[in-house]
Amino acid sequence: MEENTVKTIEQLQQQIDKLQKKITKLENNRKDQLSIACVSGDLDKVLATMIISLAAAAMDTKVKIFFSFWALSALRDPKKHPKGKDFISKMFGFMLPKGKNKLGLSKMNMGGMGPVMIKYLMRKNNVLSLEDMFKTAGELGIEIIVCEMSMGLMGFKKEEMIDYPHLTYAGAATFVTDAGESAAQLFV
Repeated sequence: MEENTVKTIEQLQQQIDKLQKKITKLENNRKDQLSIACVSGDLDKVLATMIISLAAAAMDTKVKIFFSFWALSALRDPKKHPKGKDFISKMFGFMLPKGKNKLGLSKMNMGGMGPVMIKYLMRKNNVLSLEDMFKTAGELGIEIIVCEMSMGLMGFKKEEMIDYPHLTYAGAATFVTDAGESAAQLFV
């Protein structure tokens, strides 16, 4: 073989070795973990987030859900009324759904009848209610991380969030770190 061909083959082998080391490093840094960014406040999308989370947790996969922007509406407790909000924060609070039972559908909301019909079909087909899904998620150790930036932008306060055993507050960098270590990542 010519000297140039030998050098080219050696260079290719070095590149292959480098790539193999990177792949091994990536594989070793992955955890049996699912990270979900839930940014939609639509009932059907929050339901999908919870159903996938429960399925993964039932298979012993660690699950972390990062709730951000419109999805924060699902985490608001309708019984809690925090004090000290400014005008814009009060308006966001008034205009957005307060709690998981007030969420609309992304399609076919039908003036509010869509969620009623979905909830009826869920009961009829023995599907857990969203409330029961959150309860089961807590029992399975599913972590919910509330986006602090979104909460601040929308004028929500920690005092109005649901009581959930594995609820924490963090920024997007925390989600990105968790997602980078996860075997699977979803964006809903």
